[in-house]
Amino acid sequence: MNNVYSVTQVNLYIKNMFIRDYALNNIYIKGEVSNCKYHTSGHIYFTLKDDKGQMACVMFAGQRNGLKFQLKEGQSIIALGSVNVYERDGKYQLYAKEIILDGSGLLYQKYEQLKNQLEEEGLFEADHKKKIPVYPKKVGIVTAKTGAAIQDIINITKRRNPYVQLILYPALVQGEGAAQTVAAGIRTLDKLGVDTIIVGRGGGSIEDLWAFNEEIVARAIYECQTPVISAVGHETDVTIADFVSDLRAPTPSAAAELAVPDIKAILFDITALNHSLNSGLQKKIAVYRNELKHLSLKLDYASPIYQIRQKRQQLIDMEQKLSQQLQNKLTLKRHMLELYIEKLEGLSPLKKLNQGFALVLNSENKIMNHLDKVSVGEKIRICITDGDVLATVDEMIKKERN
Repeated sequence: MNNVYSVTQVNLYIKNMFIRDYALNNIYIKGEVSNCKYHTSGHIYFTLKDDKGQMACVMFAGQRNGLKFQLKEGQSIIALGSVNVYERDGKYQLYAKEIILDGSGLLYQKYEQLKNQLEEEGLFEADHKKKIPVYPKKVGIVTAKTGAAIQDIINITKRRNPYVQLILYPALVQGEGAAQTVAAGIRTLDKLGVDTIIVGRGGGSIEDLWAFNEEIVARAIYECQTPVISAVGHETDVTIADFVSDLRAPTPSAAAELAVPDIKAILFDITALNHSLNSGLQKKIAVYRNELKHLSLKLDYASPIYQIRQKRQQLIDMEQKLSQQLQNKLTLKRHMLELYIEKLEGLSPLKKLNQGFALVLNSENKIMNHLDKVSVGEKIRICITDGDVLATVDEMIKKERN
């Protein structure tokens, strides 16, 4: 028998046929989930079926990161993957790479595709984000003119700061043409020169919120020169508008609190700053006053008038000191003079004469204090207190000294 093949060879041949078929390598298959099993290895095994057939499917653990929900029995899903043959059993099956829910699942797929596209273009970059003004005067709002969202924003704004002006651009927030009116509202308010724009609506399904996942809205927010706060749905709802906007608020109420500062807190801060400013100013004044006194003293010390006054005082002090020293010197000299006078008076011949002594001079007017300086018959002069006596020496009597 010619051309006999083994089972493995046939299965491998069929597998190669599947591999070469491009349509089967990247195919979307829609069906209802049955026999769903989460294996301990992390793989998911399930069957896709419709009213006329079924197909075995597997999603390996490495592909599960893209699965955004719990796969359950009876769900209508769309699975993206490749159809191939499992050689051991000789059965073909779908190797799923991505699974989305049917209906909303298609929207989610479009959401992911647009999100990835805009992210690659840089619309979500932090460098493009603008800061929300701290003290806005005008806040623009793009939302429906009726509904809880606008009422919440109005009530919270009035409570926090009634002086902030709200400008509403009534837009369709769901249904046909909603995205176009939301984008038009953003551009209109941007031209009006408001300080901040709030774009949003209340919660709902992905279909209800879809206007805020449209590219036209995303680009309107990106191109807007005014800071934009997105406030779409509830806290768990995340739209493409949230990624592009300058700030995301979980709800419209939260957006109003982020956009409008609490005037009570502002007044409290102003009071605290005023107190701090006054306190700091008083301290500065005290420091500068002390410094002024110090500089004034230095200026006084350095001024010519002060220097003249100081020099004059020094001159007076020196004069007084000199005068005192001179007086002391005079007193000392006077005292010494008196001593010298007394001493001199003690040695004065006149004083001796007053005491009864006399001064005897020979003919040559020399003092005669020895006999050998005079001779008999010589005329001598005897000086006494009130005059002189002229005499002649008749006799000399020499005394013997013991």
